[in-house]
Amino acid sequence: MGMMARATVLTLLKTLMISVFAGWVTLWILKPTEMWTRKWKGAEDSARGTVFGYHGLNLAVYTFPIIALAIVGSLYLTETARSAISSRQRKSSVSALSYPIIANSLVGIISVIEILGILAFVIFLAWTFYCRISNDFEKLMPIKSLKLSVWQLKYMKVATRFGLLAEACLALLLLPILRVMPVLRLLGIQFEASVRYHTWLGTAMIVFATFHGASTLFIWGVSHVIQDEVWKWQKTGRIYLAGEIALVLGLVIWITSLPFIRRKQFEIFYYTHHLYILFILFYLFHAGDRHFYMIFPGVFLFGLDKLLRIIQSRPYTNVLSAKVLPCEAIELTLPKDPKLKYSPTSVVFMKVPRISELQWHAFSITSSSNVQEDTMSLMIKCEGWWTNTICRMITEELNSDTHRTKCIQVAIEGPYGPSTVDFLRYDSMLLIAGGIGITPFLSILQEIVSAKGSSRHRFPEKIHLIHAVKRSQDMSLLSSISHILLDKCLGKLHLKLKVYVTREEQPDAVARVLQDALSQGQIVHFDAEGTSYAIHGFDKPTVTAAILGIASVLFFVLLICFNHILVPSEKKAGTLKPKGADSKTKVPSWVVDLILVSCFVISVIVSMTVALMLRRKRIKKAVPPTSPEKAGGFTEPSSMEPHDPFQEHEVHYGGRPNFQDIFTKFRDETGGSDIGVLVCGPESMKESVAKSLQRMGQGGSAKRRSKFTFHSLNFTL
Repeated sequence: MGMMARATVLTLLKTLMISVFAGWVTLWILKPTEMWTRKWKGAEDSARGTVFGYHGLNLAVYTFPIIALAIVGSLYLTETARSAISSRQRKSSVSALSYPIIANSLVGIISVIEILGILAFVIFLAWTFYCRISNDFEKLMPIKSLKLSVWQLKYMKVATRFGLLAEACLALLLLPILRVMPVLRLLGIQFEASVRYHTWLGTAMIVFATFHGASTLFIWGVSHVIQDEVWKWQKTGRIYLAGEIALVLGLVIWITSLPFIRRKQFEIFYYTHHLYILFILFYLFHAGDRHFYMIFPGVFLFGLDKLLRIIQSRPYTNVLSAKVLPCEAIELTLPKDPKLKYSPTSVVFMKVPRISELQWHAFSITSSSNVQEDTMSLMIKCEGWWTNTICRMITEELNSDTHRTKCIQVAIEGPYGPSTVDFLRYDSMLLIAGGIGITPFLSILQEIVSAKGSSRHRFPEKIHLIHAVKRSQDMSLLSSISHILLDKCLGKLHLKLKVYVTREEQPDAVARVLQDALSQGQIVHFDAEGTSYAIHGFDKPTVTAAILGIASVLFFVLLICFNHILVPSEKKAGTLKPKGADSKTKVPSWVVDLILVSCFVISVIVSMTVALMLRRKRIKKAVPPTSPEKAGGFTEPSSMEPHDPFQEHEVHYGGRPNFQDIFTKFRDETGGSDIGVLVCGPESMKESVAKSLQRMGQGGSAKRRSKFTFHSLNFTL
């Protein structure tokens, strides 16, 4: 396919995605209005006499748009990866939208585009609430089962509509944490960055749901019917007990997700988070199938996403070698299929069955697929029970007297990362890292150096790497790029390292500190017992699109068939009555909910069987992994002229970097260039950098002022 044809295909796919997304948003905006309610009831009544029924209509209108967006998005990402079209022309707009407008310890760093997104969502929630509650107040009718005054009745309506606000949050809740399905990735938002959107939506959902549930209990209490209502599992309508169970489960998940619990007791957070399965199930029983169609796209995509990740992480692979650094960190080398390519800043999730069969932890890839074709490297900081356990396993093998080291099996999921390297195409770059936050920059530097002299990719010619550490021995984290720091022949690329050691005084021999730190570390090679498999990554996006298409079509067909077989139809009765007037009197509403769950389970099993067959076929054709003796990944520092190369670099002691001063000097050195600022480290460091950039933007004018573009990277999830 030629460049012109490929550009045309990309344009068509992009137009289709925008149209589908615009239609989905319009649907959400119109849904709360009285006009839509009347029209939709008429459409459902008309559909009851057809083969699709109201179930097929609800699924097609409410659920399918997001699934279609994921399918088309997979095809779009495939064509984007093949295309050589650069997005450098869009740098100016991206720069303005990514500008950090808020930076504080309470909410973190929020950019212009995030502020606009939050504002749009808040306006939508306000619109939904206003439409619903104004209509409720106009048609206020007493509830037969409850003896309520006017204010109590109005309060009950407000509580009910807050439940719909929680529903809107739940509809979006699972979309930010999709790793395989390309929903947020279409906007250039990677998984590790979108996790906080999941957190925001989850918090908002719990607030709305808690008000909804607590207010309902309050009204029941003042009506003296709380004991009768709280345990009620109705045959039709809202199942109150299911809603109460869902609320309790949601509160447990949210409380154990709070930072002070997640950071100190990660296992509690991790295991209780899996209660989401029961939460969604009881929400379905409480709200009913009609409301569930609105949130079902996220559930459907997340279910497939989760199972595809499980399939991709099998079979297990073995650690080839490990480098134990003096700063309580280890660098692992794993076998990789030569065809597997990934972009810098990519992350993988790793599970070590010897430690836990359930726990997965995310780590940044420190290597470049253009440099290490057969292997992949990860850096692990020994903090917490899980990471300390794997560090202890490796150090025990290192210190053992036996000549044979026991292999360590691991499961790898990923890698996940940007689909292109456009985010690196600046004139100059400032890479700012704190401690183990250096890991994404190790892959970036190797990628840039490996591509020097290439006409295909344009990378910065001037890079300053700022690394803040607590102790001198922490500089050993840079050992994997020691050959780059020592290399005098980088062509046009000018790389300068500035290390800030914050908790030590300046030693006498500063010149040798960096050199000594880079040369430290002990390597242990592991025996490959049995069969070892290389990491292959995920199948092509087109395969993902095909699997998603199979699952969605099968679910659609099964839902229609099961409802025609198991639920009495109005057609058989000879009249077209509303569901509540006919089928609900014969079949409890929760039976329809179970049909929906059954269709989902069957469609997922069939599609995952197809995915598993494709995976096994791919594994059989794979190239055997590199043997431990041939494994690379660790480049020893060169011995040539040990002092001269380090004259370009700086090591500062006893203080933190002054980012304002760093930005000013770098701007003066680069003139009016386009500067990318990438930050990875503690949140306090990111906030300090963002505030310094804000002050730079408020400074005096210049004829050729440099333009800073801020990017925040994560090394923990």
